[in-house]
Amino acid sequence: MSMRPDLPRHIYSAAATRELDARIIAAGTPGFELMQRAAAAVWRELRRRWPHAVRLTVLCGGGNNGGDGYLVARLAQRAGWHVQVLTLTPPERLQGDAAAAWRAAQEAGASIEPWRGVLPRSGVVLDAMLGTGLQAAVRDPFSNAITVVNASGLPVVAVDLPSGLNADRGVIEGCAIRADLTVTFIALKPGLLTGQGPDQVGELCFAALAEAPEPGVAPQLQRLDLAFYQETLAPRPRAAHKGMFGHLLVIGGNQGMGGAILLAAETALRCGAGKVSVATRSEHVVPMLARCPEVMAHGVDDPAQLAPLLDQATAVVLGPGLGSGPWATQLLNAVLERDLPRILDADALNAIAAAPQAVSLGKRTIITPHPAEAARLLGCATADIQADRLAAVERLAERFGCAAVLKGVGSLVAGPADEMLPGLCQYGNPGMASAGMGDVLSGLIGALLAQRMEAGAAGRYAVLLHALAGDRAAEQGGQLGIVASDLISSIRFYLNLRDI
Repeated sequence: MSMRPDLPRHIYSAAATRELDARIIAAGTPGFELMQRAAAAVWRELRRRWPHAVRLTVLCGGGNNGGDGYLVARLAQRAGWHVQVLTLTPPERLQGDAAAAWRAAQEAGASIEPWRGVLPRSGVVLDAMLGTGLQAAVRDPFSNAITVVNASGLPVVAVDLPSGLNADRGVIEGCAIRADLTVTFIALKPGLLTGQGPDQVGELCFAALAEAPEPGVAPQLQRLDLAFYQETLAPRPRAAHKGMFGHLLVIGGNQGMGGAILLAAETALRCGAGKVSVATRSEHVVPMLARCPEVMAHGVDDPAQLAPLLDQATAVVLGPGLGSGPWATQLLNAVLERDLPRILDADALNAIAAAPQAVSLGKRTIITPHPAEAARLLGCATADIQADRLAAVERLAERFGCAAVLKGVGSLVAGPADEMLPGLCQYGNPGMASAGMGDVLSGLIGALLAQRMEAGAAGRYAVLLHALAGDRAAEQGGQLGIVASDLISSIRFYLNLRDI
């Protein structure tokens, strides 16, 4: 999914978006005027994307989504395009503004016929079938139309959101349009940006249509964007010294898993931690020093050796390559006994999930599970996590009393203790689906914690920087073949961007 740079910061549920729409109308902007503005926005973006197209097929359902489609058809008809409107809901049943839009398309001379299961072989398809109110599996004739559109190979524009996509949860309700361009209105909806949404949305454009009246409706999420986080780390004074920027202890690297701990430690060094120590199996010390001589590497084959290292630490990363068994368990217990800012990832999360009762980790802790790890932590199936990702990350933050990152498409960050709106990151790309990416994220978060950033802010900023770095790596050499260490220099680039 690609996005225009003018997306708003706040993200609203479908219900809140409808409330915003109602308040705008109550404040004096007629509903039909909003529908005309929506149609104009779609028509503008459609012509920008396909400037040489001359044929438009509009699939219209009932309600305001269909009304928008009728008005786009009117604009295309007036512009001299070959326009065909195919109705999934008999237009005679339409009411209010949607009925007025149908009559306007009729008066403009647009061809309006019932859907018969066939599309033209050329032109652009406009999806104006189903809106934000969808909460159940799509049924015929809509499911048939969606199947035919997706198989047609024609370019597709979705009005507000692709039909069949749940606006709140980003899940496909049986089937959904796979659009090339989606123009959404009034507010951003979570389902456009997380879960299965980005694969269905294509290019995402936003049109506010009108200024929301005061008092406003509460947003559900905030979009993570570099423009809002540029001053997260204060500029360093000329008299800076390494002691001012924390001492991070990175723990992990069980037998045969030294790469994970090395990636986390090297990332932490490159992201501004004043000092980085590593507690790992002795077999990994020499290779680590050969790769990163700046790291203070300690062989900790006996977990009792960890205590003096924890005494010196400002923050802790626990989990990369930790593995399982007595060694890993004792290291985890030693860390949990200390009140230090910490990030727990990978095998540390699996150990917590296996504990007989839930552990309260505290607001200075951040956990970073992927969906399968989140499912283990919450005692449910991975499919349950993906069915409502926002609810899942909020449950994680509440159950463990800490900040939580739920990785995946549209990574989410919540907590601790509702101090900030949950954050959603829409950056990142499929090339980041490779080993070690989580270890780099852990090292980045650890570096921010060592520099005295609060856990919730560190999680949000790190998720953003990590995803942006992945996109920069893809821009420089393509998505295929990105490895985790490719991100480190780009993370450092974004951390220093304000100084460039």
